[in-house]
This record gives sequence, structure tokens and C-alpha cells, in this order.
Amino acid sequence: MKYTVYVLYSVLANRHYTGFTLDLEMRLKSHNEFGKDWTCKFRPWAIVHNKEFADKTEAIQYEKWLKSGAGRDFIKTLHKCSRVDSYPPRRTRVQLPIPLQIL
Repeated sequence: MKYTVYVLYSVLANRHYTGFTLDLEMRLKSHNEFGKDWTCKFRPWAIVHNKEFADKTEAIQYEKWLKSGAGRDFIKTLHKCSRVDSYPPRRTRVQLPIPLQIL
């Protein structure tokens, strides 16, 4: 099984959502079409980053890192989701978690 950690972006709300799943295509459809959870308020969502892992523990660790301060800084540097009015240009050093730096 492959676990995918993903970051979604809502242009209308200028918000990100981070999660992990076994089926990214169905999960995106779920966020955009089904359910009444937190993400339904900020539709439509687009995938701006995703990374696959063979191990669930590694996927959860990466998801936690993306939700940390350094991870949020990394998300802000993603070209596809940055907007002039939401992220003023600045230089940031994004430090990846130790296991990912080895790769």
C-alpha cells in the first residue's frame, strides 16, 4: 500500500489543508463534492503538493511536519499556491525533517 500525504489549497478562502490517504483521487473528490466537514466551507480545493510513502508511520510523520511551523513555511514557498496578497515575498530557509534530508 502507498500512503499519500497531500496539501490542498483553496484560492477563494486562501487556506491550506493537509492530510494523508490511500486514494488521493477519491480523497480530493471527497473534499470537493461530498461531506459536510471543515473543508466543504472552502471549496473548490486543488492539490498543490503530494508525496507518497510505503510506510504509514513515515506518512504520518511527514504530515505532522507539514503542520509544524517549518512545514507551514515550506507550504508557503510552493509556487502554485502563493499569491502576492497572501504571502509577501521573503527569503526563508526551510529545514526538512532529518529522515527526509537524507533522501
